[in-house]
Amino acid sequence: MTHDAFGNSLKAWRKQRRLSQLDLAGDADISTRHLSFLETGRSKPSRDMILHLADCLDVPLRERNRLLVSAGF
Repeated sequence: MTHDAFGNSLKAWRKQRRLSQLDLAGDADISTRHLSFLETGRSKPSRDMILHLADCLDVPLRERNRLLVSAGF
């Protein structure tokens, strides 16, 4: 799978939770630019970053595993 798959999944979860990039970036204590790069596939997320964002989005455990797989873990 490509990193685009992770980015698309992340964006879908963010929209499902009705959060803007600014809101999620603030909750996750990262820059909106970094979040944007993760969503567009310009940056490759670390395993810890994926889990941190999933925690901020309250993503269920099974879906967290799918996020990890979509990012290549």
